[in-house]
Amino acid sequence: MSDRHPHRHGPAHDHRPEHGPAHGHAHHEGRTGTAGLRHRLAHLLTPHSHDSAERLDPAMEASARGMRALWVSLAALGATALTQAAVVAVSGSVALLGDSVHNAADALTALPLGIAFVLGRRAATRRFTYGYGRAEDLAGLVIVLTIAASAAFAAWAAVARLLDPRPVTHLPAVAVAALVGFAGNEWVARYRIRVGREIGSAALVADGLHARTDGFTSLAVLVGAGGSALGWRAADPVVGLVITAAIVLVLRDAAREVFRRMLDAVDPALVDRAERAVRAVPGVREVGELRLRWIGHRLRAELSVVVDGEATLRQAHAIAVDAEHALLHAVPRLTAALVHADPAPAPGERDPHLALAHHLTA
Repeated sequence: MSDRHPHRHGPAHDHRPEHGPAHGHAHHEGRTGTAGLRHRLAHLLTPHSHDSAERLDPAMEASARGMRALWVSLAALGATALTQAAVVAVSGSVALLGDSVHNAADALTALPLGIAFVLGRRAATRRFTYGYGRAEDLAGLVIVLTIAASAAFAAWAAVARLLDPRPVTHLPAVAVAALVGFAGNEWVARYRIRVGREIGSAALVADGLHARTDGFTSLAVLVGAGGSALGWRAADPVVGLVITAAIVLVLRDAAREVFRRMLDAVDPALVDRAERAVRAVPGVREVGELRLRWIGHRLRAELSVVVDGEATLRQAHAIAVDAEHALLHAVPRLTAALVHADPAPAPGERDPHLALAHHLTA
C-alpha cells in the first residue's frame, strides 16, 4: 500500500478474521465515559456481528437482488416487445417496429449486467486483489453505449421517415401497443432504478434510465399515430426527432453517473458522514486522509487517524478497530475499512513521514 498511501506507518487495521480478539475485549478498550456506555447499550439492544463472512452476506444479497431485478425486467420487456411485434405484423407500422426492436434490445442489456453481478460474487485473487466488483462499471459503460446507439437509431429513423413518408394502418391497435410499450418500460425503469439505488449499483440505475428512454420512444409512436389519424403524415418523424433530444438528455445523466463511478467518485456527503463518525470515536484526536471508493455496489474506506503519541500498540489498535466499527455503522454499503493510526506529534519531534517526502514529489 506504500505506493498509494505513503503516510501509513505504525498500527493499521483492516477488518479481517485474523484480527480475532480485537473484536472482543480490545474492541472496547478505548471507550470510556458516556459515549462508551451508550455504545455498549446499543450492542446489547441490537445484536449484530462484523465478521467478514457475515459482512459478505448483505453484499451477496445485493447481488441476488440485482439478478432478480434483471430477470423480472427481462421478462416484462420481453412480453412488451412480443405484444408490439404482433401489432406490427398487422399494421405495418415502421415506427412501432423500431420501438419493439428497441425494447427487445433493452431487454438484452440484462446480459452484461447479469455477467457483472455473477463476476462480482467471485472471491478476490492474487491478481484481482479487490475482487471483480468493477465489472459493473464496465457493464454500465456498455449500457451507456447502448443508449447512445438508441439515440442514433431514433434520429436516423425520424430523418428517414421525413424523407420517405408512409401511411400507417390499424391506428387504434398501434396506439394501444404504444401505451403498452410506455407502461412496460416505465414500470421496468422505476423497478431497476429503485433496486439499483438501494444496492448501490450505478450500472443498474443507468439501465433503468435506458428503459425510461424506451418509454419515451413508445410515446412518440402514440403521438405519431395521433398525428397520422388527423392526416398529418409528418407527425411521426417530427415527434421522433423530439424524442431523440429527450434520449440525449437521459444519455447525459446516465453517462455522468457511470463515468463518475469509473473515476472513483463518491457523494461528498458520504465523506462528511464518515469523518463525523470517526471524530466521535473516543481516542481519535484528528482524522487525516480519508478515501472512499466504490467496487461494484460495495464501498471500501481507507483513512488515517491521529491518536495519543504515548498510547501503546494495543491501545492504538483498539482505537483503529473502534473507528472502523463506527464507519461500518455510519456509512451505508461499506464492507471494509483500513484504518492507520498516527501518533500525535510531540514538541521538537521529527516528522516520521519525512523519509517518504521524496516519493511524494517523484
